Amino acid sequence: MRELYPEIEPFRTHRLAVSDRHTLYIEECGNPAGVPVVFLHGGPGAGISPNYRRYFDPARYHIVLFDQRGAGQSTPFADLTDNTTAHLVADIEAIRELVQVERWVVFGGSWGSTLALAYAEAHPERTLGLVLRGIFLARDEELRWFNEMDGGAQYIFPERWARFRDFIPAAERDNMTEAYWRRLDGDDEATRLAAAQAWSAYEGGSTTLVHDPDAPGDFDEPHRAVSLARLEAHYFRHGMFLQPDQLLRDAGKLRHIPTTIVHGRYDIICPVKTALDLHRALPEAELHIVLAGHSSADPAIVDALVQATDKLADRYT
Repeated sequence: MRELYPEIEPFRTHRLAVSDRHTLYIEECGNPAGVPVVFLHGGPGAGISPNYRRYFDPARYHIVLFDQRGAGQSTPFADLTDNTTAHLVADIEAIRELVQVERWVVFGGSWGSTLALAYAEAHPERTLGLVLRGIFLARDEELRWFNEMDGGAQYIFPERWARFRDFIPAAERDNMTEAYWRRLDGDDEATRLAAAQAWSAYEGGSTTLVHDPDAPGDFDEPHRAVSLARLEAHYFRHGMFLQPDQLLRDAGKLRHIPTTIVHGRYDIICPVKTALDLHRALPEAELHIVLAGHSSADPAIVDALVQATDKLADRYT
């Protein structure tokens, strides 16, 4: 099984103003003369972390990572103004111009896979290849599966679901996303933080194949919980700012682009059916369904992703 590459530090960082309001934090790592790749983090709102640099051979890749609007070290923190999928697609192009590359590999997992597809469909001429993990196509049934009372995830992670559900009074549970949104966007700071932590503990603790219902989640740190919960609820209640079935409808634009799809067989946040639906629209893509959950850190996911990036590096170096 392949493992992550060794830890590395950025050779350059940037703060890029993409509007009068938003400034993005950007890192460049690896080899400045290598194959360009942009890493798109999940959430929305999760931000980047040092391990995300490690899916790529640092001798062969020019690795670009950034915190999306409102996330991580980008400012303003957890801000929702002018924060839509179209804005993020435009930001990716602005970053490409900043780092002076003509075309690049686009790598994204979970919400990052959604954004990667949206970007590549808007700019196929700029996309050297796609590496997509934990596919999320932003359809209503996918949103309802994990977060709403008629979804299926509650039957698999019932302990975490109960804590997520019980934060909301029974009278408001017909639309859990809106109920959480009212608290996440309210005036009371303590309520906002409590709602963010309830939301983030449910999602962040549901990612791995080996599940401990009482273990801390990936997003329990309060700062990260707030950006994740606010941005996810904002995007969820607006259908991720995409037209219904937009990503599958326009997938034909990508059939000439080398693409690898990696998905955990036991991914409960983004069920494996979503990856199969995408593969039907992109039959030329390599599809790897592996013994894993949703987490990009599950060993089988790491193995498949590193193999995919190595293969693209072989192709372009």
